Amino acid sequence: MAAALLPATPVASADAPVPEEIPVGLLVDLSTGQTLFSREADRRFVPASVTKVMTAYTAFKLVEEGELRLDMPFLYSAALEEEWYAEGSNMFLRAGERPTIAQLLLGITTVSGNDASVALAIAATGSLEDWIALMNANAQELGMRNTHFGSANGFPDGGQTYTTASDLALLGQAITQRYPGLYRRYFGHRTLRWRDITQSNHDPVTGRVEGADGMKTGYTNEAGFTFLGSAERNDHRLVMVLASAPTTEIRDDAARALLEWGFANFERATLAEAGAIIGSAEVQDGSAQRVNLRLEHDFAVALPVGSTPERWDVAIVYRGPIEAPVAAGEIVARLRLSVDGEIALEAPLLAAADVEEANVLERISNAFGSWIG
Repeated sequence: MAAALLPATPVASADAPVPEEIPVGLLVDLSTGQTLFSREADRRFVPASVTKVMTAYTAFKLVEEGELRLDMPFLYSAALEEEWYAEGSNMFLRAGERPTIAQLLLGITTVSGNDASVALAIAATGSLEDWIALMNANAQELGMRNTHFGSANGFPDGGQTYTTASDLALLGQAITQRYPGLYRRYFGHRTLRWRDITQSNHDPVTGRVEGADGMKTGYTNEAGFTFLGSAERNDHRLVMVLASAPTTEIRDDAARALLEWGFANFERATLAEAGAIIGSAEVQDGSAQRVNLRLEHDFAVALPVGSTPERWDVAIVYRGPIEAPVAAGEIVARLRLSVDGEIALEAPLLAAADVEEANVLERISNAFGSWIG
């Protein structure tokens, strides 16, 4: 299971290569859920064409649920051509053409087709309104609390579409880890040819940074230059967001440098394996006074290169004592790792056994034991 993204102070970010001209930035290690770099991660901004990652995610979800077929053709209408032909980034669809869902997805992920995004939306649900409602429902399900979509393609819509770097990191985690096969199939292509038109992908990291495989750039005059990107090396995946950069060159250079920095400056290790008993927690009014705590997942961590155990602090945290009854497998505490006094990682701890409510004799015994203690 994927690690939950941790909204904590980055374990090391002072030397991250993100220039001050870029007001919003975030780098997350999905293997551990840790934030490695953060700048205004919860500040709202206009995502522009990065919106299309949610369009792709929504399509992937429908495909996996059997509600949408990749080989299904869609008759592109004259009305859609009139509205969207050559309007911003484009696949250059023409009326009467019958692209499949698979072809539309490539048009979205590779050349950021505004026309392809609208065509896919209508093909899948029958209307833009229904599709956008589905996008927003998916955003809520992913925990993207500061995000709203007003279009399928990120075209300027009077401020209806907005998001944050933290929310886009959740989307990046979901699309790469819930639908890895579809992600690999549709993201990371360098060019797309439709009829006699060949276009290049503007993704600044794929093919330029080892392990990089997407995802999406965005630009409007209002939004500036934005990028949601990802790369994977040795089973460790990073997701990054840069928003509102003043130029494409500044954004692209920073995107490549930030991913390289994230891989080069952190050592990754598993400190404890899933199922390990970490300690115990006090139980109130239970048949036992304490319950053992076990890890739900591996306690894997990314630490700054050169970090020493003297800088670490590991603690079991919970609101206690925990009131009985306690069910085995219930999350009752968290294991917290701090580096230099800042929270670097937390992981859920589960009760390792059932603890029933104490009967009268057990309550007397517990009270006596507490008094003696």
